[in-house]
Amino acid sequence: MTNTQTAKPILDVEEKPKLNQWLTLSLQHLFAMFGATVLVPMLVGLSPGTALLSSGLGTIAYLIITKGQIPAYLGSSFAFIAPIITATELGGPQAAMLGAFFAGLAYGAVAMLIYKFGVNWLMRILPPVVVGPVIIVIGLSLAGTAVNMAMYENPLADPADFIYSGTHITVALITLAITVIASIYFKKFFGLIPVLVGITGGYIAAFFAGLVNFQPVLDAPWFAVPELYMPFVSYTPEFSWTAIAIMVPVAIVTLSEHTGHQMVVSKVVGRNFLEKPGLHRSLLGDGVATMIASMIGGPPNTTYGENIGVLAITRIFSVFVIGGAAVLAILFGFIGKISALISSIPTPVMGGVSILLFGIIASSGLRMLIEAKVDFAYKRNLIIASVIMIIGVGGAYVQFSETFVLPGMALAAIIGIALNLILPGRKKEEETLFNENKAA
Repeated sequence: MTNTQTAKPILDVEEKPKLNQWLTLSLQHLFAMFGATVLVPMLVGLSPGTALLSSGLGTIAYLIITKGQIPAYLGSSFAFIAPIITATELGGPQAAMLGAFFAGLAYGAVAMLIYKFGVNWLMRILPPVVVGPVIIVIGLSLAGTAVNMAMYENPLADPADFIYSGTHITVALITLAITVIASIYFKKFFGLIPVLVGITGGYIAAFFAGLVNFQPVLDAPWFAVPELYMPFVSYTPEFSWTAIAIMVPVAIVTLSEHTGHQMVVSKVVGRNFLEKPGLHRSLLGDGVATMIASMIGGPPNTTYGENIGVLAITRIFSVFVIGGAAVLAILFGFIGKISALISSIPTPVMGGVSILLFGIIASSGLRMLIEAKVDFAYKRNLIIASVIMIIGVGGAYVQFSETFVLPGMALAAIIGIALNLILPGRKKEEETLFNENKAA
């Protein structure tokens, strides 16, 4: 990998900011991740305060494991939204937390293998023709959730009992429009927080539409311990192969996402973080952060592209600034009025933002296929992608017993990996992929 950045950083990775600038610089990273980090728990029924806490703790753990050498912030992962919802429906929040814990363990296992054998084996198992369609499945499987929140007064009810609301869909479309405008036309830092801008604008629209109940915010205390959901304290853990099968395969996507983020950060900062401190340390840090989140009731964590954008714009690469943002996130998690304010956001506002965000998830899968120049005139690629998408979106599953079900997305990922390894022509595809990565 070549270093493409020549501009001198204002603050390099190991440098500390001046005390009178530290708070402001860290707040930029907090605001960049805030909208997406609190959106995930709201969509899956977890506590936003706990998500902020787990985000801060996970980022600090990541910085420690990577020896303070990678300026990356970790927030709630969108890839796990559908699996968390599915696991919660089957076995309650404890099932989702169990699955998230084992997803973190999977990160650790992959990190150990990368440390021992390098990264090429991972690229052979998870090429773009497999990962891209799985990402598309994740995005499209959430389409109904976004539309239901946007259209109905009671999106969590049985579909037969849905109540359509013109007010709700109007607020959702206003929220969507504001988010799109912020994404396209806002520049510099404000261009990095379109989700936060969209939620704020949608919240104002919902307030004037009479959909906001602000009383809980007024009644909430300034200091409040987040709603922690801890094993052996809040519940007694029960092992579930189904929960693990639902959550762990998502690591296929997040591993690829994580590797891509590290390549981008390396280019922005001008250092090869894949070699020093190494991809294995970075993946291990991400896995430990997800395990920490699962132990307190937060959603799984992942490195955030929004915060990479802040690095590129400000040219401030200091891990001390990132650590400061993590401390602020922890403190915000204990401010009761902030948690109450987040919880008061009406569902059509979340639905409006989610229409765009879930679509972007699916589109990012298409983008991966395009950037990797996957040739669909080649029958092998066409078959792999087609089977993954239909099995995943269609919701196929295999039930081994009353306690173990292999759900659609996991089944699609496993079949996709198997087809990639079995169908002829794999070596030709790998040579093309490796040559392109080497050239990049």
